[in-house]
Amino acid sequence: MMTAAVYIPAAFAEIAGCFSFWAWLRMGRTPLWLVPGCLSLVTFAWLLTYSPADNAGRAYAIYGGVYIVASLVWAWAVEGVRPDHWDVLGAAVNILGACIILLGPRSV
Repeated sequence: MMTAAVYIPAAFAEIAGCFSFWAWLRMGRTPLWLVPGCLSLVTFAWLLTYSPADNAGRAYAIYGGVYIVASLVWAWAVEGVRPDHWDVLGAAVNILGACIILLGPRSV
């Protein structure tokens, strides 16, 4: 449960931060969108430091699966683009991979 409490908000913080740049450069929004966007990116990086993984590389690998799912949720909720069955299958495969990395037995 602690893993979800770290990775899910981190994913949405990163997506929101990156989306602010997208909105500015691709959608013609004011550069003021970058202020909350940068704060979101700082929040994202801070949250990942609470990962239960034993090193940064694994933390980022596990996070990658969560990020993919969160990106599809964002696309649907914010941009109105509903994921198709290939999106869902790809996300499921990535979450399975993240779970293997997170829960796999480690040699001492």
